[in-house]
Amino acid sequence: MLEIPVLDYHDGITKARQILRDDRFREIYVTGAKKDLLGYIDITDALKVTATKSNVTVEGYLKDAACAGPETSVEDVARAMREYRTDSAAITDCNRHILGGVLLADLFPVIISRNELAGSVSARMTKKVTTVSPEDTLPQVYGQIAGSGYCAFPVVKKKKLAGLISRRDLIRSGAMRLAIAGSSTKTVGDVMTREVITVSCGRPLADAARLMVDNDVSRLPVLDGDTLVGILDRHDVLAGLA
Repeated sequence: MLEIPVLDYHDGITKARQILRDDRFREIYVTGAKKDLLGYIDITDALKVTATKSNVTVEGYLKDAACAGPETSVEDVARAMREYRTDSAAITDCNRHILGGVLLADLFPVIISRNELAGSVSARMTKKVTTVSPEDTLPQVYGQIAGSGYCAFPVVKKKKLAGLISRRDLIRSGAMRLAIAGSSTKTVGDVMTREVITVSCGRPLADAARLMVDNDVSRLPVLDGDTLVGILDRHDVLAGLA
């Protein structure tokens, strides 16, 4: 469990956007008048608001949140994250007061080390993949992040995998703010990660999970030979828990 960002339901959406834009979190939890958990707002909704100032509050964007108690097992918390398609969960007391939170990235190594994973990569991967081109601009990629909810995209050139670009790459390059403003002249090819960890579609799911842990990545492009045929993320792996 770790300290997580928490907003009051009267806080502005621009405050949520600032936290989600610059931090490792994809969700922010929101409390009510009694400091009880009301729900969460995710990066997709926050990034859609492009104005630098806005009177809109987070209350209108709330979604039901994955939550658990301090004694809940790691596996049960992971199942809650999978149900809500979140990358974190709030840890609350009996009055739904937030004590902290847990990230799927931190639970994932524990889960795969003590559970059997059934099936192959091809059985669990997402076959419909959103890709970008090296020539796409960073504002275009930002639009993809805001519109799709995904934070990383395979980069394809001439039908071959050329790299991977993520929200982390935008932050690391210092281009996130310009991308939001639509004024960045950099392209995907300027900031993308070129050395990409991939997995073949015929590999066992357990092998793919180990690749994710060993290389600290949340998504693996899936290849059939040299052709991109899918994408596998941590939620897909959790679906293979025996």
